[in-house]
This record gives sequence, structure tokens and C-alpha cells, in this order.
Amino acid sequence: MTFSFAQLLMDAEMAKMVKRAVAGIDVNDEMLAVEVIKTVGAGKDFLAQKHTRQYMAKEQSKPRNIDRRMRGAWQNRGGKDWAQRAEEEARTILQKHKPTPLPATVQNKLRDIVLTAENQD
Repeated sequence: MTFSFAQLLMDAEMAKMVKRAVAGIDVNDEMLAVEVIKTVGAGKDFLAQKHTRQYMAKEQSKPRNIDRRMRGAWQNRGGKDWAQRAEEEARTILQKHKPTPLPATVQNKLRDIVLTAENQD
């Protein structure tokens, strides 16, 4: 049996992005930036507006291992693809993460459940 921790991280990111997309987007004057458009003007630069930054930070999914930079910037930072970045993160987690052990009562209960299941065969 094989298992890829990198694939697990990639699947979790994909699930998070799908969950965000399925949640949908509110459609109202605030979300559509009606007042900002009136103030700045159609066809002008909205990226510098506080409203744009606020809603981009809130509404856009932010995967940890997908690099959304322009190709040149991406290449300058090593040009690592999603799988490579997920593999690096998985290795870091496996090397550095120190989980808090379950209380002994919980460990014993889990052991009992496993033993019961194994003895039912």
C-alpha cells in the first residue's frame, strides 16, 4: 500500500478551493463596488483601492502550494510546480511537526476498539 503526503496536501488544497467556489459570491452593491466604480471611473485602475484589496483578500482562494505569480517571477523563485511545492511542505511537516499525544484514556479506548475489530474476523 502506498500513500503520498504531497498528494494529500494537494487534495486538501483542491477541496478548500472547491468549497470556496461552491459557497458562491454575494451579489450586492458593496460586493460589486458600485460606489468605487463611480468614484474611480470605469476603465481605471481599481487595484490600488482599499475596497479591491479587502475583497480580494476575502474572496479569492489562497492555496499554499499553488504559485500564482507571473511566469517570469515564478521562474525566478525556482519554477517549482504544485507537486514539488506540496512535496517540500509534506517533508517539512513530517520533519518538524510534533503532535500532542492523545490522553492515555483515549489511547486505551482506541486500542480496545482495534482489538475488538481484529477479533471479530
